[in-house]
Amino acid sequence: MRRAADGKRDSQTFKALLGVRDLVLGGRVAPGERLSEAALAERLGISRTPLRAALARLEQEGLLEQIPSGGYSVRSFSMADVFDAIELRGVMEGTAARLAAERGVMPAKMKAIKQLVADLDKCFRDRPEDMLFDQYVELNAEFHAALAELPGSEMMRREVERAGRLPFASPSAFLEKQEDVLAFRLSLVRAQWQHREIVAAIEMREGSRAEALAREHARLARQNMEFVLGEDRSLIPRVPGLALVSA
Repeated sequence: MRRAADGKRDSQTFKALLGVRDLVLGGRVAPGERLSEAALAERLGISRTPLRAALARLEQEGLLEQIPSGGYSVRSFSMADVFDAIELRGVMEGTAARLAAERGVMPAKMKAIKQLVADLDKCFRDRPEDMLFDQYVELNAEFHAALAELPGSEMMRREVERAGRLPFASPSAFLEKQEDVLAFRLSLVRAQWQHREIVAAIEMREGSRAEALAREHARLARQNMEFVLGEDRSLIPRVPGLALVSA
């Protein structure tokens, strides 16, 4: 009975985590706005205990900040914060790629990530607008999760995951909800080339090259961010988390 109760509590916390994160990243709660536990609990259909656990988790992730008088408010971010977050994710994924190359990867794991690259290749078509976008987004997330596991270190896997939690640092930050933006689709051709080269460098035990490629790969997010802010600001509401960023 106790195990079942624990499982239900964890499920409710996860539901709260996803619900609050979606509200914040979707811009439905303004930066600096104080979060009302009562209103959130009613809106999400959960009790306050799992909600409080979720709020504490989001504060650790950096989306919320504690108010001295109690409770939480939504954080705002500067452009420097965004670029630093992207850079940090690149550093962590680059380190993971280098360690994987230096240590060597189990054949089964290497086979699995090479299959992911092959599956990603199948998403592309002659015309960028015809690519299998939803499938690409799903496989891209799987690729980055697999890359974090290649060094065989749970600590490294956790830290890579932590670095990618902020919306603008995530490997999917500029993929979700933008399937009809041609400029982003075109950037995926380069991203896929980098996927192939990262895996090849790891397989060839070229640690420095694998690290450099992975760090450059993360910087595609910065280039897409600069495109949104410099070329087409109408896209801002469609990029998760950009509502929290001050120009």
